[in-house]
Amino acid sequence: MLLPLQQDNLGWIGQVIFWLIFVMWIFYGQRLQVGIWVRQIKRALQKLEYMVRKGKEITIGAFREVGNSDVNLVSRINDFLEFFMIAPVDKDPAGIMHKLEHLVNVRDERFESFVSELAPNVSRDQAANLENVLEAIIALNFIYRIVRHFLILGEKTKSYILILQLQMQLPEIMKYANAYFDALKAFVDGKPIGDGAGVLSVVRLLREYGVRSAEQYEEIAKDTVITQTKIDDRTIIAVRAKGPGGTVGKPGEAIRKLFEERKLKINRIIMIDAGIKLEGEKTGGVMEGVGAAIGGIGVDKYKIEEVATKYKVPLDAIIIKEAIEEAVSPMRREIADATRKVVERIKRIINERTKPGDTILIAGIGNTIGIGY
Repeated sequence: MLLPLQQDNLGWIGQVIFWLIFVMWIFYGQRLQVGIWVRQIKRALQKLEYMVRKGKEITIGAFREVGNSDVNLVSRINDFLEFFMIAPVDKDPAGIMHKLEHLVNVRDERFESFVSELAPNVSRDQAANLENVLEAIIALNFIYRIVRHFLILGEKTKSYILILQLQMQLPEIMKYANAYFDALKAFVDGKPIGDGAGVLSVVRLLREYGVRSAEQYEEIAKDTVITQTKIDDRTIIAVRAKGPGGTVGKPGEAIRKLFEERKLKINRIIMIDAGIKLEGEKTGGVMEGVGAAIGGIGVDKYKIEEVATKYKVPLDAIIIKEAIEEAVSPMRREIADATRKVVERIKRIINERTKPGDTILIAGIGNTIGIGY
């Protein structure tokens, strides 16, 4: 049994320990917390480094399988990993879309020439898939370099704010990195990816009405084709990227040509594309709205909005919900099943919002890798 004096001593010792811990936390708690964050970031950085290294092996292997053995693939691909495009000046926004389109075209030409040099004997579809492989490994390498940069900078400057910001964004960063790593495998294998949902929806619709072969399509813009059919006494003009190679085409230019050069009287535009879902939403959900349903840097969207506004044509948009990692990964069953729902939505729009004799333009937006006709 403790005496009152012993109880007082124990209480006093407990208070001293408490205050010592409190004071130590004030002076060293922040440093300890930063140390924990740094270890978490370094673990993520190791994983990123592995993905980049493995991604390089996948990329080099893909080129070796079909490429020119006389070319030093390893050094050429390593040099190309840091390829970049400088955005045009936006201080004077007038004409910026034309500058941006020019830069994108030059960039695309660089990718095409690089692939043709390393793999001169491949088909156009194979070359398009290899370009997608390069896009994915460049994006993955960029993520790794950025994370490494801010980690080193944070440690060098002893800035816990930099470390905190990086650690807080780490889950989102790793989600993107994993998506691009999975995309590499899909592009090498030529499998359809989630981003092709819009194209697949249009293909399913057209097959119901007799369009089932590449010969029934006409190339109207670079890597972009059109075809025509009839649905319930309406003329349907469908626009999509040329597959089954991995390309998104130039749907904006194709639609501009239909209006401006071919002078077609189009009564309605329906656009279908994959869209990023919110957390808590189910993959494969279908949304309907208005506007130009197309992602990217904005050049094609600008052209579509320009002609739609000029000719006062209503724009319907249908979106298939999916996460960012699902958009660049092999297409999930939920997304493929959702394209059947989209076909029914398109039919409903045609019946409810157009009349017999109208001409309707349907644009399937997305990457056509693995998606034929």
